[in-house]
Amino acid sequence: MWIAISALNLAFAVMLGAFGAHGLKTRATEAQLAWWHTATDYFFYHALGLLALAILARVLPQLPIKASFILIQVGILFFCGSLYVMALGLPRFLGAITPIGGALMIAGWLVLAWNAFKYVK
Repeated sequence: MWIAISALNLAFAVMLGAFGAHGLKTRATEAQLAWWHTATDYFFYHALGLLALAILARVLPQLPIKASFILIQVGILFFCGSLYVMALGLPRFLGAITPIGGALMIAGWLVLAWNAFKYVK
């Protein structure tokens, strides 16, 4: 299941990146395009990270990854999602959600680090 979710994230990142590059280019402001680009970059980075977690779960099944995976996935939705909707012209107050998503992604990686440290003991 983890690999499938990761693959879907990567597919959506490609689709949204292409839409931003081709569909928004003539309609969006520079700020909106910058938000879209940032969202797509972070989407790709963290989707690849989720894929690495999914592979890690296969290689080291005793290393818990579920909490990290969920935190990062929800972080992607909040962080990238809020930037995407702002880039599409929805109210800028939705940007208040962006740091929550970033904090969730950070928390996911820190939980992974914590579990990895516990694993090597």
